[in-house]
Amino acid sequence: MATANDRAVLQTIFNPSTPFGDIPGLDEEEEDVQDEVEAFPLELLDQVRELELQGVSAAESGDISTALERFSEAIRLLPERASGYNNRAQALRLRGDVAGALQDLDAAIRLSRGCGRAACQSFVQRGLIHRLQARDEDARRDFERAARLGSAFARQQLVLLNPYSALCNQMLCEMLARLRNPDGTGSD
Repeated sequence: MATANDRAVLQTIFNPSTPFGDIPGLDEEEEDVQDEVEAFPLELLDQVRELELQGVSAAESGDISTALERFSEAIRLLPERASGYNNRAQALRLRGDVAGALQDLDAAIRLSRGCGRAACQSFVQRGLIHRLQARDEDARRDFERAARLGSAFARQQLVLLNPYSALCNQMLCEMLARLRNPDGTGSD
C-alpha cells in the first residue's frame, strides 16, 4: 500500500500542474465514514449500508427491481443520507427512468452539500446523463465539480469535452500512426 508521500509523488508526476502533495480525495472516504457515524445512529446506519450492498448486488446481477426496492428502503430509513439517492439514481437510469435518476442525483448533491464521495459520484453520474442528452455545458460543470472532489474519470471527461484537446489528441494519433508506418503501407 502506498504512503501519503508516495501518492503525492505520483500525483506530481501524473498531474504536474497541481501543487506537490495536493492529492484530490486523499482520506476523503475515511472522512465520509466518520461524518456518517457522527450524523446517524450506528445501528440504523449499518442496516442501511447492508440494504445498499444488497441493492448493488441485485443491480449487478440484473435484478433492477430488487435493487430499487433495497435502495428505496434505505432511503426510507435514512432519508437524509445522500448515498441511497445516488445508488437509486444509478438503478433508475439502468431502468430507463432518466428523469427519476436526475431527481435523485439532485437530492444526493443537496444532502451531501456538494462534498464527499456521494457528491463526487453524483456529479459524475449527472454529468454522464447530461452528455447523453447533448447538454455539454451542464456536463462540463458537473465534471468540473467531480474533478475537484478527486474523480480521475471526471478529469478524463473534461479532456474529452475540450475541443482543443480533442484536436490535439487526433493530431497526436495521426503522428504516431505515421511514425509507426512511415511509408503509408500496412494493414490499415
